Amino acid sequence: MRLIEGLDALLALDLRAAYGNSLASRSVVAVGVFDGVHLGHQRLLHQLLEMSSALEATPTVVTFENHPDQVLRGEAPPLIASVPHRLRLLRRAGVQRLVLLQFEERLRNLPARDFAERILQQSLRARGLLLGYDSAMGRNREGTPQRFRELGSELGFEVRTGSPFEVDSRPVSSTQIRNAIANGDLEAAQRYLGRSPGAFGKVVHGADRGKSLGFPTANVAMQPAILPPDGVYAVEAILDGKVHLAVANLGPSPTFDADRGLEVHLLDFAGDLYDRELEVLFRQQLRQVQKFENATELQQQIARDVDAARRCLTA
Repeated sequence: MRLIEGLDALLALDLRAAYGNSLASRSVVAVGVFDGVHLGHQRLLHQLLEMSSALEATPTVVTFENHPDQVLRGEAPPLIASVPHRLRLLRRAGVQRLVLLQFEERLRNLPARDFAERILQQSLRARGLLLGYDSAMGRNREGTPQRFRELGSELGFEVRTGSPFEVDSRPVSSTQIRNAIANGDLEAAQRYLGRSPGAFGKVVHGADRGKSLGFPTANVAMQPAILPPDGVYAVEAILDGKVHLAVANLGPSPTFDADRGLEVHLLDFAGDLYDRELEVLFRQQLRQVQKFENATELQQQIARDVDAARRCLTA
């Protein structure tokens, strides 16, 4: 997946010079935050791939490093998936070109015509634009699907709109998912996301307490995103595309007076994890975080947690 970062880099993009008149020099574009890449987003991305195939162009997503509400309303909700995690999910969904922009005043005040001419037509050489059913972009939210259909007819690109994806007779929304995760309702979050909610980050050096107890753990430096309540969880850990069964402690380690963090023990795994990226999917909470009298009691409880996680994840 090719990544283009920043509005200036996008405006300077010359796909024809880079790719001639090949498929890679043309785009079908979807624009949005895609926070969490939930089931509604996944349906839209599937439509993007179909539309790109039909129009012989590259599936392209324009998304934002910061949530637009930070500029539009002065505050933004917590992200369901951090930006690096979101990029990974979009790549996994088949996106081949991704434009990552900082939502700023230039974008907020950009007229729909300028967006269509400068970004879609000139920079991305768009053959198609795919919008969410409730999309409205640019200055005064004038960039509605109808307005872009008018501009597409004039400038030579096709415009389609997606439809809402419903779960429990309600359209899937990022707000629903944030609430479910924050309340520890992992089952509801999974229904809306199409996968378990997760965390993402690089493995860093810790105090090696887990290793001394016979259960080495990966200390994950988590990227900012909403997380379930503190506790011990049965999790899946994705490393280099392979899924490992694991158990994780999210929160403090009160037995050792350690600060809040995410420590993950991969079952039946041996190897060096330092500086490697780990995606952790929370499947089920096993227990609350608790303080033990000594290391032996904690070691015995971890052994029980490992057995419980194995039963949960292999059921």
